[in-house]
Amino acid sequence: MPELKTVGLFIITAIAEIVGCYLPYLWLREGKSIWLLIPAAISLALFAWLLTLHPTAAGRVYAAYGGVYIFVAILWLWLVDGLKPTTWDLVGTSVALLGMAIIMFAPRGV
Repeated sequence: MPELKTVGLFIITAIAEIVGCYLPYLWLREGKSIWLLIPAAISLALFAWLLTLHPTAAGRVYAAYGGVYIFVAILWLWLVDGLKPTTWDLVGTSVALLGMAIIMFAPRGV
């Protein structure tokens, strides 16, 4: 089940990144408290640390992570922003997840 562990770790990583960026957005654009920058910084530090937990090359991890990030961002659009994803959002997300799976789980001779 290393594939599920990898995808799960990517999902947690994406949530940490999105929260770390969303909280400053709330402060800058929605007039929320500047104190939101503290949990935002912690969340972004957590995001960076989580990316280091993968046992493969960093470049491959970053490339594959992007596909899962897109999936989580579209979920965020729906669950937090309250906007239902369009068909094109879902198609694009599917393509991104397929790309992630190819990058992370393709057989390697090395």
